[in-house]
Amino acid sequence: METESEPYVRLASLRQLHQVMADMNTARSLADTLQSVADGAVGALGYEMAAVNLVRPDGDLVVAAFSGNSAAEALITGRVGSRESWERRLNMGERWGDLVFIPHTEGWVLDDDDVPQWYTDGPEPRFEDEWHPSDRLFAPMYTPGVQGGSSGELLGVISVDRPRNGRHPGAWGREALQMYAFQAAIAISNARLRANMQRALVRLEREQQALRASEESFRQAFEYAPSGMAIAEMGGDQHGRILRSNDALCRLLGRPASAMRRYSFADLVHPEDIGTLLRTSAEGGRAELRLGRRDSTYVWVSLRNSVVADAADGPRFLLTHVEDIEERKRRELQLAHRASHDSLTGLPNSAELRSRLSARLCQRPAHAGAVESLDAAYGHPAFDTPAGPAHDAPAGHGFDFTPGAEAYDAYDHHVHTAAPEDDRDDGAKGLAVLFCDLDGFKSINDRFGHNAGDAVLIEVARRLSRGVRDGDTVARLGGDEFVILADGLGRADAQDLAVRLRNEIIQPIRAEGRAVRVGASFGIGWAHCGMTADEVLKSADERMYIEKRSRPKQHRRAG
Repeated sequence: METESEPYVRLASLRQLHQVMADMNTARSLADTLQSVADGAVGALGYEMAAVNLVRPDGDLVVAAFSGNSAAEALITGRVGSRESWERRLNMGERWGDLVFIPHTEGWVLDDDDVPQWYTDGPEPRFEDEWHPSDRLFAPMYTPGVQGGSSGELLGVISVDRPRNGRHPGAWGREALQMYAFQAAIAISNARLRANMQRALVRLEREQQALRASEESFRQAFEYAPSGMAIAEMGGDQHGRILRSNDALCRLLGRPASAMRRYSFADLVHPEDIGTLLRTSAEGGRAELRLGRRDSTYVWVSLRNSVVADAADGPRFLLTHVEDIEERKRRELQLAHRASHDSLTGLPNSAELRSRLSARLCQRPAHAGAVESLDAAYGHPAFDTPAGPAHDAPAGHGFDFTPGAEAYDAYDHHVHTAAPEDDRDDGAKGLAVLFCDLDGFKSINDRFGHNAGDAVLIEVARRLSRGVRDGDTVARLGGDEFVILADGLGRADAQDLAVRLRNEIIQPIRAEGRAVRVGASFGIGWAHCGMTADEVLKSADERMYIEKRSRPKQHRRAG
């Protein structure tokens, strides 16, 4: 650099300094930028050695670049000095604007601290502004913003040594170093920003590659999944509309993908399963229901929903997994049927009969006496009868304050079953229970074997089922005993039904290659609320035995 005695700075030096700053700002990496800063201090500012000390994330400073002396570069590059030691240096010595100059007369106290340094001894200066080998000059670099960077955040420190002219820098040299440090801070900040941007771009590219790979994996998993998959809209007017379906779902429902996009699951679900679908939570909900196929049949499926977000704040979709459970449902229905039906005849068994009968009967409540007292007091029957429905409580006598109020509630919420009056055909109708016992069945088993007996039971079951109305129940109670539940019959209707069924049964039955006959005895009981299922069956059974004993023995035999 030119001496201070010169009245002007040579144009070549300015051009050299300009080129150095351009190199700093066009370096390809942060490391290149730091080395350009160190090289520029030597090449353009006229110092024999320069080091760039960069603040690390932990606050300490590392020697990030060195220029001018290969031995010193090998010794101190990469070494770290504590922030505390650096703060001590920057707070002592002489202040030359933003620069800090520590003369050899004061710097000896720093010889043993932990800041990496290169220094040599030398003779005392011969004149006042002569540079001593132990003099130290630091140019702090602050984050760009305000020139006079003491108000900014410390970015690093440029340390220079041994001006080539052997003198302390004058006003122009100090200003040049201070300006150089300011421009170096900008270049380093920009280089860091570029490095961060490059890392971000690399990370973004990797994330995009991972996203593309994930999307491709999802597409393949979706398309080639062995079970049905669909993506549907979530929310809005088109909630539940199918946007995309895989091959497995299209095959399961027998519908092409183009047709599937015209539907939502609500359009495809069985009418009886609409409630199940609506009760299913959209977020993570699952249900077992039936979906309609193109051929108008239905298939049982397990439907499970998951919510998928298209972006951080973008629209959400339903990813629906549809699994074919038709075979499992068929097995479940078969098991349920076996548990409730007779294995030989296929009729409802004793347990199912009692369940259906009990469902029609409400039990007599614990406060039945209180109910009867209220009936007597207010003239309001506690039961619905064919003659008239139960009445509300009389004015001034609220249910909450009368004994047996809960009994009224129990009866009022049930369609009560009542029997016709005994020995009168007054047109009243009720639930008839016909208890059927086969006559002469034991002799068939004894003479022709159990296979013949089983064939007779199967045929009797078929004839009984054929002889009743839709909605009536024919059940096998056990052995050769059958029960028919027929609702809405009067006394004469029930007797006519028993006669018709008896006439059906006594017709010859083909069993084991021969024709056999059995007779049948019927007892007619009536179910009404307040009775248990066993009480109703016992009543019909007793009437059946009365009817059996009243008939001549020869009329009860069969062969």
